[in-house]
Amino acid sequence: MEKRSLLRHCFNISIITLLSRLLGLVRVRLEAMVLGGGAVASGWFFAFSLPNLFRRLLGEGALGQALIPLVAEAEVKGGLRQVKRELAIIFAWLSLILTAIVVVVSGAAYLVEYFTADATTGYFAQPQIRIFLYLVPLLMPYAFFMCLTGAIGSVLNYAKVFVLPALGALLLNFFMIGGLYALFYEAVKMSDPLHALRFLSHLVLLSGAVQLLMMIAVLIHYKRFPAWRERHLVNRKEVLGKLFKILLPGLGSGALIQVSFFVDRSIASAIGPQAVPALTYVDRLIDVPIGIFAVALSSVLMASMSRAAANGDHEEIVSELIYSLRQVFFISVPMAVAVVFFHDTMLRLLCFGGRYRADDLAAARQVALFYGAAIPLFCAMKVVVPVFLARKKMLTTFYVSVGTVSLNIILNLLLMHPLKQGGIALATLASSSVAMAVLVYLLVREGFEIPFGKIFASFGRTALVGVLAALAVMLTGWMRCHLEWSWFHQFGYFVAAGGLFCVLYFLFAAILRAPEVKEILSVFKRKSAAR
Repeated sequence: MEKRSLLRHCFNISIITLLSRLLGLVRVRLEAMVLGGGAVASGWFFAFSLPNLFRRLLGEGALGQALIPLVAEAEVKGGLRQVKRELAIIFAWLSLILTAIVVVVSGAAYLVEYFTADATTGYFAQPQIRIFLYLVPLLMPYAFFMCLTGAIGSVLNYAKVFVLPALGALLLNFFMIGGLYALFYEAVKMSDPLHALRFLSHLVLLSGAVQLLMMIAVLIHYKRFPAWRERHLVNRKEVLGKLFKILLPGLGSGALIQVSFFVDRSIASAIGPQAVPALTYVDRLIDVPIGIFAVALSSVLMASMSRAAANGDHEEIVSELIYSLRQVFFISVPMAVAVVFFHDTMLRLLCFGGRYRADDLAAARQVALFYGAAIPLFCAMKVVVPVFLARKKMLTTFYVSVGTVSLNIILNLLLMHPLKQGGIALATLASSSVAMAVLVYLLVREGFEIPFGKIFASFGRTALVGVLAALAVMLTGWMRCHLEWSWFHQFGYFVAAGGLFCVLYFLFAAILRAPEVKEILSVFKRKSAAR
């Protein structure tokens, strides 16, 4: 894929993702004010993480990544008709597996809640765990809807349909914002929070069902809907065999990562009621820069690299990797600098008020510092991993994940006592750094010629420019929020400071002749010319 085209597709997705993330921040603001930063929020986030675990694993994770090279191979061999026949078999089996998962997990949570109902001490007596067990059966069907939605999105991405699948992500935020806004005044005063949580759970399920129906309609429009009547014309065992050969290593790798995430939250719930909300709210904050550019770029790269790998063009893969790393550092490094320098102001604007108090804010500060510093690392991982997945080297990522998750759990246990939830964030940063180093080493050992000097120079220049811009903004004092100011007053100063930071960053980068400035501007110039 032409480099400009790759970046253009990425920016198209990023615009939709930006809107989704901004709505997500509005949702986080309302969640903080309605649910607070204690046991109620902890139980809700802990329960919601379970269907999201399966969504990341089977929807947007291993299954979606396995489908793209499989679809590429089927199209090369038998055209679109062959793709639709194989998709009929894959989606039928996926639906059965997802139904079984929902029933088993929901039933297990119900039984545990029933048999521990009389517990007065211990782990199962904690209020956040009681809320978790109550909500799991209500939220698990969301996993069914979103896993199918994610799989369909991967099929559409291979067909170079990127924007429409990204639009579906807006729905959950629309539903949640509406529900939280309706509950706000009642929820702050309400003695029984389960009423609000039950209502929010129903909205989550409704948004998932609507999103799945929309994706099916898009699939039909682009003539990729599975050919159910013709599925007997392909060998079912052969199709599933190819799928599971690619899927299982990636599934194991993804399962380890998601289990690690779930273990993080489980350990955090044992630290105290403020730990899970602190990790979750900060995670939502740093998800904005990661989701706006890195996830979008990863989606485009996965399709592009799979096509190049199917044609045996490894030079194109290397070229796209190097180009993407430079771009992702240019965008993500200043965002990391902004979070590290100004996380206190960001968290105050995002969460403070209602049920969210000053001690909840203090619990999140250390998490923000470590997670913020890790933003470029998390973004770079989104670019490097597709190089392995596009070439069907899922076993490699699986083995790396085994070591990473093991290291992460060990560091969690070592750091949770001295640093509390900050230790969990630091463990994630450290283990992810090791994983990145191992993946790059493996690429070099395979013969990929990576110009480290050029990449490190780009990273160093970007970091320098970001720090200079942040220091200049600090001198203005616009990032300081005084408690006596109204929220809108503080927000106005924050927007002005953020705009100044962006202008100074691009100005300093242009002065230092960063090539990424011209490359990004060329995409927008081409768009204007096309109009």
